Amino acid sequence: MKRPLAYEDSGFLDSEDGRPVRILAEYLKPLSAFREAGIGDTIVFFGSARLREDGPLGRYYEEARELARLITEWSDALPCKTHRFVVCTGGGGGIMEAANRGAADAGGRSIGLNIGLPREQRPNAYITPGLSFEFRYFFTRKLWFAHPARAMIAFPGGFGTLDEVFEILTLSQTRKLARPILVLLYGKSYWEEVVDFRALAKHGMIGEDDLELFHVVDTPTEALQVLKDNLKIIPDEPAPAFARSACCGPG
Repeated sequence: MKRPLAYEDSGFLDSEDGRPVRILAEYLKPLSAFREAGIGDTIVFFGSARLREDGPLGRYYEEARELARLITEWSDALPCKTHRFVVCTGGGGGIMEAANRGAADAGGRSIGLNIGLPREQRPNAYITPGLSFEFRYFFTRKLWFAHPARAMIAFPGGFGTLDEVFEILTLSQTRKLARPILVLLYGKSYWEEVVDFRALAKHGMIGEDDLELFHVVDTPTEALQVLKDNLKIIPDEPAPAFARSACCGPG
């Protein structure tokens, strides 16, 4: 029996030996899609999938939607050949849905980086067709959250949101980012109760200057102003190429 070509052999690709190929595919497919779509960089929204529009904390859903709309309108008005500051989310419900929905309200594009989980997470209906990606591996998904990002906005969330916040803060603190990522923590009362950053500095676990790695904001207009004040706009800046770390050469 004639064996199929290796890249057409689904049995091999789904096997243990095929794992490196699957990982590489999850890296290269978004890279190709972003180049084809002319996406220069992103602003990433994190936050709980449990925050519903009609729930007790529904204000965060509405404010994430409004902020994504404002960002998209700002982005579309920039004199750039590439699509700049494109809203990007984890692709699911809650805050993720709200942000993709806000971008759609403005008539703009948005990205969804979904992941297969035991409790199935379905991509929300507001992601731009062609910019919805399904990941098998958390670490390749995380790379695509960070690599094209110019800013990250973290709304109230649980373990996943905290994981992403501290990963980006750690990369910023250790200067491993090839270009800085502006971090906004949205919801002052939530973040001041959940994470006592000043206590970390007080006990010497982080430096006082590390408290400047993020901004705490409380309204969509305040968040948008922080973005406008801190993001440098280069009109013809190309889309990012292969990911690399700062100070470590091409790798």
